[in-house]
Amino acid sequence: MPAHLRPRAALTAIGLAAATFLASCSTPPPPPPPPVVIAPPAPPPITLSESIVVKASAFRGYMQRAGAITPDFTDGQQIADSLKVGVAYEPKQFLSGAMAYAAVLALQDPTFVASARAFAADPDQRRQVIAQIYADPAYVVAFKGSDSAAAAGLIIDTLGSDGLKVYQAGKRVKQAAYDVQRANWSKASVPDRDVRLAYAKTMSATPLLAESADVALLQQASMGGAPLALAPRAAEAPYKPLVIRGMAVAALAALGAAGDDNLANVEAIMAEPASASCVNMGKLNLYQCLAVAKPHYEDVFCLGQHILIDTGQCVIKASGAPMPAEPPPPPPRVLPVKTSIIDGGAGSNSRAAKLAAAKKAAKRN
Repeated sequence: MPAHLRPRAALTAIGLAAATFLASCSTPPPPPPPPVVIAPPAPPPITLSESIVVKASAFRGYMQRAGAITPDFTDGQQIADSLKVGVAYEPKQFLSGAMAYAAVLALQDPTFVASARAFAADPDQRRQVIAQIYADPAYVVAFKGSDSAAAAGLIIDTLGSDGLKVYQAGKRVKQAAYDVQRANWSKASVPDRDVRLAYAKTMSATPLLAESADVALLQQASMGGAPLALAPRAAEAPYKPLVIRGMAVAALAALGAAGDDNLANVEAIMAEPASASCVNMGKLNLYQCLAVAKPHYEDVFCLGQHILIDTGQCVIKASGAPMPAEPPPPPPRVLPVKTSIIDGGAGSNSRAAKLAAAKKAAKRN
């Protein structure tokens, strides 16, 4: 290489070497960003409309008041006051309140709630299950993953126990209708009988009121905030319609579909004609009883039989709980067979009997 080209070649080599060194020291390009994963929407919270909770509380309050009626009557005013307590429910609201309370009870079973909540994670599956429950409330008993035995047991045992208390109170009051007749005041006529009957009909068309404190208690219990102190018991199917519909409302609540926005659909589920017929018949029998009752002790009978016994019996039957065993009726009284004095009966030694026997013997001879 000519001498005058050597410095330039050297500089070129040095430049290439420097470029290579700098290239080896440069920062590598960052890796591509990870794919963006969109989290599924959170399932809706457990939701039960306040109006449903109010119905549940009103039903529960009535059953507590009716079950506390005692038979120790000492005057007509006590009977009138007890009648006012007993007649104060509207049949349609009473039954929807029983189902609403059944829903709150079913929500006390964490296994049942979890099995329903499992369908809430996927929006499409949630909509499908809700539609199935609307179409057939009994779907809640058999849908995949459901464990309804303990939830049903809570409803049957609690409603059955409440109904039994009212029924037994009625038995005691009905017996008092006979016992109280020893007192002269019980035989006096009831004043303003027509007014009393009109009041019974008016209160039978007036919705029950609920205590605000009890409504708050049941609202917390339905959302799992403060569970009711109940002991679950597994109850095997088949279940009564009231139990099934109560569980259906509870399942909708667990799916976030029993709030105010869904109230019309939920209330459509809370209609059970068989139980409605039982309660309505009890009311009709009550009106007939009060229409003809005159003395105070007959009002006691109307209260015991057609308010307490009939209502308690309807609730027990609707829950599917067993009816209490009734004692067997007493054996029929055996009356002595009367015989003729001629055949050796009473008075056979009398003069008339002896004459009759002599005539009979003479004819035979």
